[in-house]
Amino acid sequence: MFDHQAVGSGASLGGARHRAVPALTQFATPGLIGSIVYGGRPAADDPGWAASGAPNQAEYGIWSRRWCGLTCLRMALLARDGQAPSLWELRTGALDHGVYEERDDGTVGPGLLYHPFVGYAAEHHGVEAEVITELTPRRLRAELDAGHLVIASVHVEIRRPDRPSPGRGGHLVLATGHPGDTVRFHNPSGHTPETVGAVLPAGIFDAFAAHRGISLHL
Repeated sequence: MFDHQAVGSGASLGGARHRAVPALTQFATPGLIGSIVYGGRPAADDPGWAASGAPNQAEYGIWSRRWCGLTCLRMALLARDGQAPSLWELRTGALDHGVYEERDDGTVGPGLLYHPFVGYAAEHHGVEAEVITELTPRRLRAELDAGHLVIASVHVEIRRPDRPSPGRGGHLVLATGHPGDTVRFHNPSGHTPETVGAVLPAGIFDAFAAHRGISLHL
């Protein structure tokens, strides 16, 4: 398990049968994320790569940049069960279910496919999930009020919210609540503790959001 990836105490998920939602990163060593995403350091150079379950550094280097959605699923499974498969195990099951398209040259594209993911989550992990194509701020609040976790598509630069959003979508985060007029979420590619377990004003979160995602009914 990626125990060393937990950053902070996590958010609580409503209901006595749920544990706190841990804030995990998609990279094995949280302290290196800044140098990987902004400093040009190869992800495969992460000395903690083996904790992902990957068979070698090269495979880890390919997948660590792509399994943000599986990191969100892993957080949800840990919140529900107190344990979860490794990211590599999740990746293997997801590939077998068509959640990703692996090309002959070893590259992966175009990203996590929502409808196959819903089938994979239900069949392999007993998680009821729903694709939401109009994930407006109001719908996001309603899903969270219902006790669901929401995998939301946002621009990866949401980890630097003090800057104007350069776009919407392309990266997945796990929304866990909306205290006041804010959104609380866990960002698998956050480069500081505050951006892994994050809280942003709802309007700022929405500026990065693509208004699509997947609701997890735990």
